[in-house]
Order: sequence, then C-alpha cells, then structure tokens
Amino acid sequence: MSSTTIAPRISPELRAAIYHFTVFGSTGVASVYLGIWLINHGISAEEIGIINAAPLVAMLLVNQLVGRIADRMPDWRGVIIVLSLIAGLVPIGLFFVSGFWGILGIWIFSVMPAFALVPVVDAATLRMTQRRGTDFSAVRAWGTVGFMVATLVSGPLIAWLGDGAFVPVFVAFALLRAVLAFQLPQFRSGEDRAALRKGARHLREVLKPWFVMGLLGLSILYSTHSAMTAFAAILWTEQGISPGLIGPLTATMAAAEAVMMFVWSRLKLKVSARHIIIFACLVAALRWTAMAFSPPVWVLFGLQLLHSITFAMGYLGGIYFIANWTSDDIAAEAQGFSYVLQQAMSVVIILAMGWFVAAFGPMAWLFVAAYAVLGALCVVLSLKLQPPSAHPITSDQLTVADPAP
Repeated sequence: MSSTTIAPRISPELRAAIYHFTVFGSTGVASVYLGIWLINHGISAEEIGIINAAPLVAMLLVNQLVGRIADRMPDWRGVIIVLSLIAGLVPIGLFFVSGFWGILGIWIFSVMPAFALVPVVDAATLRMTQRRGTDFSAVRAWGTVGFMVATLVSGPLIAWLGDGAFVPVFVAFALLRAVLAFQLPQFRSGEDRAALRKGARHLREVLKPWFVMGLLGLSILYSTHSAMTAFAAILWTEQGISPGLIGPLTATMAAAEAVMMFVWSRLKLKVSARHIIIFACLVAALRWTAMAFSPPVWVLFGLQLLHSITFAMGYLGGIYFIANWTSDDIAAEAQGFSYVLQQAMSVVIILAMGWFVAAFGPMAWLFVAAYAVLGALCVVLSLKLQPPSAHPITSDQLTVADPAP
C-alpha cells in the first residue's frame, strides 16, 4: 500500500498531537531529577539557579528572531524540525562534561532550542486548528500527557538505576522529539492566507500598554511555575519526601493540566481571556502560599491538582488573548514575544529563588506567591486601560474577544 494511501488516514491534528507528546518529555525528566543530579555533582543552590536561568537568558536574545524567521518560511514545520534536531543532539555532550562550567555550557545549548520551538509549534498548531475548525486544546493536551508520562517513567527508573541514569534518560527523550518532528504535517497546507489576516499584521501595531501589561501578567504567572520546576524537588527532598514520590507528584500536576485541556472546549466560559488569567494568578498565589508551610504529602497532591487552573487555564487564556489580536502573518513572532517576557520573568524568579531558598528554605514560596499577585495586578491594569468587549471569548473557538477600538 502506498504512502499516499496511508497518509490521508492520519489527520494533521493526530500528527501534531504525536509530536506534542514528545515536546516536554525532556523537560519532565529534568523537573524530576535535574536539581538532585546537580547537587550530587557538587553544584550549589545558587549555581543551580544560574544553570536553570541561563538558557532563559539566552532565549531573550534569539526568540524573537526565531519567530520572525518561522513566520516568513513557507511553513513553520521546517524551523520546528531544525530546532528539534539541535535540542536532540546537543544533550549528548552531558556524557562528557562535569563541574559547573561544563554542565552550564551544554545545558544552555540543550535547553535553548527546546524552549525556542515551543512558541512556534503552539502558534502553528493553533492556526492550523483554526483553519480546519478543530480543537487546539485537545491537540496541545498531548504535550502535557507526554510530560506526565516522562515524569512517571523517569522518576522510578532513575531511583532504581541510580544517579547515573539521569543523562541517558534525558537524552533519550530529547532524541525521540527530534525523530518525531519529521512526521509533522504542513501546517499551512492549502490554507487561505488572506482569510487568516484578521488582527495586527506587524508586531508594532499591537504593542500598546494595555496589551503588554496583559502579557506581563501572564508571564509572571508562567514564571512562578518555572520556580516550581527548578526548586520543588530539592525542597521536597529536604522536607523528607522520598525521591520515589517526586515523580508521581509531578505527574499529578501534569495530569490535572491535561484533563483541563481535554475538557476546555466543553466549559463554554463566558469571560474574557484576561479574566481567566487573573483567576489563574490568584489561585496560584494560594497554591504557593500553602507550599511555604511544608504540608504533608497528601496535601501536596491536592495542591498539584491546582495546576489545572494555575497553568492550564492561564496558558489557554493567554494563547487565545494573543491570537485574537494578531494575524497569521505574525503568529509565531507574537507568541515568541510573549515567550520572551515569560523567560525574562522566569530569570528574575529563578535567580531570586536561588537566594531565597538558601536563606529561608521552604518559606521562599511566599515570595513566589507575592509574585503571582503582582501578575494579577498587571492584568487588572490592562483591563482598566482597555476594558473587554461585549463579546467575551468562548472557550471552544477562536474569536476576537477584545476588538481593537
């Protein structure tokens, strides 16, 4: 049977979902064991903060360029493949380095392309599902499922095989992402580009104070989860929680996120995207405050379920907010601009958390909670500058929630 006969049976959404399943696999492995692996290699808490923040700093320099290049290509697919290959091959260098500087160098060039491809594949998938009238959140949810599987597999596996298994497991997930990038569909195949040019066609057209403040609040919310990725495993271990439970705790968080994305289209929320972000910020503040008091494991599992709101709802509100105001011509660039803000805020909080954790231990989570409240205030200011329209976003379709005056 020819490939042309088989190909139509595999929808573009399914092929995108297969790739999304691998996008955050290496991130899941790192979230479970990177901090512990670094400590076992003699890296201090302050140096761990630098290693986690350095790729984000690098992203600030290249992310806008990557998005601009991707938007100008015939299809976003080529850029995604190139970034996936780099992110898959560079981590092999972790087998050959030791010490702070060696690990830092390889980690920057392993994580930076893996981060850079995320806004591109998000924008490409969103625009493809918009054109085809399908559900973006259901496709994107498979990225979270992949993250959850990676944490469930890697945690017990590394605990069983020992510290030396971290790098092989991390590299394996990175290479899987690179291989599966080649089966991605042509995201722009057969589309009517003119029909998708509603909204700003140049980034400068939409970079107004109310829009930037909305993205800043979203970015602060996102960055609080970066602190979770960088330091939760360390603080839980110091709290006396078994390393074997760290994987399930992380997987519970991912499962809650995936469920929210799968059911998102059924919620029919009659609020604007920015109100969703504010709600997520406030729930995040409660979540991080509770973490500061070193709650027992059963409470931690409950707090991890709040990820369905603090991350999933915030993320979906944010991506629709951006897409509603921008055209297909700057889809990846606009999403990339938001991602730059997210990384900038993550750099701030990760570097600060390195100091706060060293000085105050678990009480450092109170700083993260205050940061989430600041994010909510930024979005409130955005609403004051530009109130939402009378036609708020609905959760299952891409509409202009806040039409430009």
